[in-house]
Amino acid sequence: MRNPYQVLEIREGASEEEIKAAYKRLVRKYHPDQYANNPLSDLAEEKLKEVNEAYDILMKNKSNYNRNQESNNWDNQQYNNSSSNLYSQIRAHIERGNINQADQMLEGITNRDAEWNYLKGIIFLRRGWYDMAYQHIQLAVNLEPYNIEYRSALNNLASRANTYRDVGTSRGYRNDPSFCEICQCLICSDCLCECLGGDLISCCVF
Repeated sequence: MRNPYQVLEIREGASEEEIKAAYKRLVRKYHPDQYANNPLSDLAEEKLKEVNEAYDILMKNKSNYNRNQESNNWDNQQYNNSSSNLYSQIRAHIERGNINQADQMLEGITNRDAEWNYLKGIIFLRRGWYDMAYQHIQLAVNLEPYNIEYRSALNNLASRANTYRDVGTSRGYRNDPSFCEICQCLICSDCLCECLGGDLISCCVF
């Protein structure tokens, strides 16, 4: 399985208190009750299973695991920590609307992993480039198929795009490129806000 510290979204060598706190937070996040009648329920179940396994490894065999890590010379620890910190900073810039700064920082990361592609997709969304956004978020899902955040964002994009397209057609709106581009920009901006905890088009409920 993946590095249990990464699964629990905590730093390497975290204390037992930090491990327990992270575990409780993730159990609440992926608990089956949160995904009743939700198409993501199977993914949430897999994620919860992975969280439980990571917790057991760190709590029951933490000393052995850490010794094995040292003996295997996992010299990417510093890189992983710095990369995680960068992603947190990039997310903060996106939330504040500093898109150019976020994109510049993202381009400085050489490891184009799932998180990189997800954030790149969010940046494309904010700029109104729907197709590129969808491609990057789809790639993020392909790289980490059990990541609820990525999968939810992808489903949200597809659902919103289809809904707006259907509504526009049923109401007889023009189907020319300019109208479609305007709709896509609104859809993308709204999806971006919701991915980061806000809501641009509050009157729209689907």
